[in-house]
Order: sequence, then structure tokens, then C-alpha cells
Amino acid sequence: MSNRILPANGLSRRQLLTTAASQAIAFPLAHSWLSDLQAADDYEPLNRFPRMVHEWFVKQVRESEQRKLGRLDSLKTKADAEAYVRSVRQRIRTCFGPEPKRTPLNPRVTSVVERDEYRIENVIFDSRPGFPVTANLYVPKGRDYPLPGVVGTCGHSSNGKAEKAYQSFAQGLAKQGYVCLIYDPIGQGERLQYTDENLKPVVGVGTREHLYAGNQQFLVGEFFCMWRAWDGIRALDYLLTRKEVDKRHIGVTGNSGGGTMTTWLCGVEPRWTMAAPSCFITTFRRNMENELPADTEQCPPKVIAMGLDQDDFLAAMAPKPVIILAKERDYFDVRGSEESYARLKRLYRLLGAEDNIGLFIGPTTHGYSQENREAMYRWFNGVAKVSEVKAEPKIEIEEDKTLWCTPNGQVVELEGTRSVFDFTRDKSKQLTSSRKQADKETLSTKVSNVLRLPPLPKTKPDYRIWRYLGSRDYPSPHGIAYAVETEPNVHAIVYRLTQERWYSRPPRAGKRALLYVSDLSSDAELRDEPLIRELAKAETNTPIFTCDVRGVGESQPDTCRPGSFHTAYGNDYFYAIHSLMLDRPYLGQKTYDLLRVLDWLASLKHTEIHLVGNGRGSFPATFAALLSDQVKQVTLKNSLSSYGQIAESEHYDMPLSSMLPNVLAHFDLPDCYRALKQKSLRRIEVK
Repeated sequence: MSNRILPANGLSRRQLLTTAASQAIAFPLAHSWLSDLQAADDYEPLNRFPRMVHEWFVKQVRESEQRKLGRLDSLKTKADAEAYVRSVRQRIRTCFGPEPKRTPLNPRVTSVVERDEYRIENVIFDSRPGFPVTANLYVPKGRDYPLPGVVGTCGHSSNGKAEKAYQSFAQGLAKQGYVCLIYDPIGQGERLQYTDENLKPVVGVGTREHLYAGNQQFLVGEFFCMWRAWDGIRALDYLLTRKEVDKRHIGVTGNSGGGTMTTWLCGVEPRWTMAAPSCFITTFRRNMENELPADTEQCPPKVIAMGLDQDDFLAAMAPKPVIILAKERDYFDVRGSEESYARLKRLYRLLGAEDNIGLFIGPTTHGYSQENREAMYRWFNGVAKVSEVKAEPKIEIEEDKTLWCTPNGQVVELEGTRSVFDFTRDKSKQLTSSRKQADKETLSTKVSNVLRLPPLPKTKPDYRIWRYLGSRDYPSPHGIAYAVETEPNVHAIVYRLTQERWYSRPPRAGKRALLYVSDLSSDAELRDEPLIRELAKAETNTPIFTCDVRGVGESQPDTCRPGSFHTAYGNDYFYAIHSLMLDRPYLGQKTYDLLRVLDWLASLKHTEIHLVGNGRGSFPATFAALLSDQVKQVTLKNSLSSYGQIAESEHYDMPLSSMLPNVLAHFDLPDCYRALKQKSLRRIEVK
């Protein structure tokens, strides 16, 4: 039965503590009640390293930035700068992967809106087979064709291309003599991927769909940023089919998420002749230090590991004209905008094109507001010489329905349309059918490679001994905590249950030990998880340890936004996506922690381990059990049946922190479970 003290007589716990403290002065026996009550008040899960994970990531990103800056500083000549640009292009391609096969666009104009100075053609084209893109083509009237063309990329607006600011720049360009094609992003406007029978969003709009579809794609080796960029490349392909367009002058612009796409498109598509990303360009370091989450499309895999920063995607355009449009009061840190501009200015100077790089900082908050749009017009006009307009022409905003390309505003109702999920599910099935079963040694190598595990040091881990934990309603009267250093400035927190007060290093108590890997918190689960009590009764003479790997329990981050850990855009996602940018999957980092804890237990002579993993902890427990000869027995609770199950489910519930990139090309969890049968694998409450 629990020994917790609960509030009584209508008093809060704080009031009871205050009362107990005052009584303890006059009545010494009250000290016992006060002590128990204070212990109960401490039963919020322990979280003593909440900044550890964040500071480790800050260090990684800072070190990457310093290496990049050193490389830039070494450039002395035009030839050096040209070599740097070639290197940037190659590294970007490595991050984004090869382009998919170009398939027929199948363009169709579904309606035309006539206005005095231009017409709007509502267009649908297929960027992939069965994957329609809805777009508006603004074509100036009364001009001598061909005219400069611009692809407009939308930010995170629910109505996509119909958003007021995006209509405004498309109209503004058309009225000055540009042919502008602006298209709906995946998950926005007419391109929702998850809808109900009434064509209403099920998952959410914009970032919610991007995260939901994009995170799942990682399992099959697809990357949402490339899917989004491919839509932009195919939009350019369509624009260049139009006789009204002058192929010598082709620009790209967009704001926020559209600024992201403009930036990535500069890096992966060489046909642009000018570019103007708005409200995106800063540095990866500023975003990390400022705890600013970005959705899946804004975080290319391996990008930081490859030594790239946001300015490098614009450097890939060099020496073509590019202007960075920023905002003084943007959440994308304007200091990073200025730093990016300074780096590019030096590069362009070496290339003899210093005037081809620009920076404009608007005075207001995030958004493609008029002053930024006008800065874009001036820049493009300076390149294409199509207009001398200084201010934005008068804009008349159309109703959303006027700009619809589909009958009811969603492509999902069009015959033959496929969703992002359809592609993910089909690829998962294809990978599963083609994947061969591996022997244990080959499987271990594959697991280690996918996890990106660095070599384990030969030295035993150092550790800190923390204060006595007291009786926190654990299965034993006492416990002690150790912070095991798994790599510099990173600790896994290990508890050892004891029958007596213990303040020092752990005793050497035989070869066998039980190590429980927590789902979310060892401290909480030692009180509330029945499996631990069951195992403690079954193994009465076995030392029992529990472990919080990085990012949960004692080191669960308190960053990004208080209480955001479980939210789609919260800190658990924030570090998981940055782990992929660093090419060190978060789950690989957690498995590494666990392997180092096993090394630590070996230094205590515990070389026969019963490894137990629960929930999120079942993933690193599975992989560590496969890779470590110390593990002789394995118990998993709430473990996942397979990654294929997640990849092939339209609606799933799994955080990115428990996923691995391209895992299904190499192995799936059932492969690991088969190999662990020789270690007496027991699975409980399988998901």
C-alpha cells in the first residue's frame, strides 16, 4: 500500500506543510509528520538535468558553425570561392538525395479569371504520378511576350496561395510585367492530405500535416523537404512550358515556410536567375540557441553534419542575384540574417559580384508585408529591367473560391489522387518484400549503422554520486542515484535500489543485475509501474538498477515552451529533428547511453544483465540487448510490433524520437526480436 501523504481537511499540501512546520516548533513529534509530508510533496518526477540535452545540442551546432566559418575564412581567391560553391552544391545534393524521376506534368487549366491588367489561370499539374499540385498562374495583359517569370512559394497559411500576402505579391508582380506561378504547398490550401468526408482537416493544417506526414516518411528513407522542393522544381518545369515566359529571367520568392522553400530551391535547382527569400534566413545556431522549433521540411537531414548553414543554399546560386528579406521583430533572429549576409557578401566579393547580394530588414514582425514585397520588386526589377515601379500597385484580394482549381477546394476528391501517406505505405511494403533476413552478426552491423553509433570507448565511464533519495515509495526502502557520463557533458541517470541507506559507490554484488530502462521517468515508474515490483519480487537477490537515458526522466528538457514535451512541435521533436540534421539519430544517442551504462555495470562486475525496457525505453533496450554480450535476458513491455506497422498506418501515434531514418531499407523490429529469442526474450502488452 502506498505511503504517500495526501492533503486532508480541505487544506492544500502547501498549507499542510506550513501548519506542520509551525507545530514542529512546539511539538517535536510533529517532525516525523513534517518529514513524511515533505517527502510526499517531492513526488513530482525528479528532473534535475533539464538543460543537459539542450546545451549538448548547442555545443554541436556551435562547433559545426565554427568549422564552416574556418572554411570560409580560408577562401582567398576567386578560384577558392568557385570551389566552395561547387562543394556547397555537392553537399546539398547529398542531404536532399537524388531527384525522383521526371514524369508527365499533365497540366490542365480548370478555369480563368479575367482582370483588367492580368488574367489568373487556375492550373493543376502532377509533380508525381497521381499527386496533383494546385496553382494560380498570373499572366499580364497588354505586354510584349515573353516576360520574366517568377515561382511563388507559400508560407504556412491554411488557405495557401489564396492568403492575402501571397495573392498580393503575385498580383504586384503581374501588374509590373511578370508571369507569376504560385502553388499550394502540401497540407495547405487545396492540398490537404488528411480529410474527413466533408473535406475538413483531420490532422490539422500546415505544420501539423507537415510533421505528421514528414516524420512517418523518414522510416522509408523519404524526406519531406525534398518532396516540398520537388513540387517547386516541377512548378518551374511547368512555368517554362509557357510561351509567355522569358527563360532568361526566372525568379523565386516566398515568405516564412515559403522563404524556406525559396532557400532550398536555390540550393537544389540551378535554373533560377534571381531569388528573394523572406522571413526565414538566419543561422541554425540562432534557431537552436533561441529554442525555435521548425517543422520537418525546414530541417534537411545531415545538413549540419555536412557543414552547411542556411546561407550556403544561397551560396549555391552565386554569383546570381539574391536578396535576403528579413524583419527586425521576427522570431527568425535578424542577427542571423545579418551574419548570413556578411558571409555571402565576402563570397560574392571574391567572385567579383559583390552587388549581386542584398539584404533588406523591414521594421515590423514576421510576414510578407508591403515593405518586404516592395524590396523584392525593386530587386527583381533591377535584374530583369521590366519595370521602374517603386511602390506596390493597388491590390484587390480575391475570394478563396475564385482561386480554387478543384470543384470543392480539395484535390483529395479528384479521381486517381494519391496522398503522401499512400506513397509511404507502398514504399514500406516494397522495402519489406525485398528485404532479406540477416544473421545476427549482419543484423548487428545494420542496427549499429542505422543508429549511427560511434565506437565505444575502452575506458569505463566516470560517474557522479547524488544525494540520498530517501523513501519515495519505491519497491525498496532506499535508493541512490548515479549520473553516469556517457559522453562529455551528457549523463544517463541510474538509480540503484537498496535495503539500507547508501551514500557511496555501488557495492560489488555478483555478476547478475537487473537494469530497467524507463519509458518517461525512472523515479515515477519505480512508484507506479507494476512490472518493476513484479521483477523485484521475482529476483529478490538481484541488484536492481533503473536508467533514464538522455531526454527523459531526470534530463527531460524544459525548453522550447514549458510543458511542450508531448506536443507535435515540442522539445522532444525539436531535438529528434536536430539529431537527424546532425546525422546522429536521437534513438541512436539513447542507445549509446544505454551501452555506456552497461559498460559502467561491467566495471562493477555485473556482467550478466537482465535488461528490461518499457515503452520508449523498449527501443534502446532492444538495440542494446542485440549489441551487448553482457545482456543475457530481455523483457520488453509496451514494445512496438514493427516500424512497418507505423509506416503503413494512415493514423499513427509515435514520436519522431523513437523513429530511425530509412530503417525499413535495412531491418525491422521483428528481425531484432527473432535474434533476441536466444536471450529469453519476453514481450508484455505488445503494441
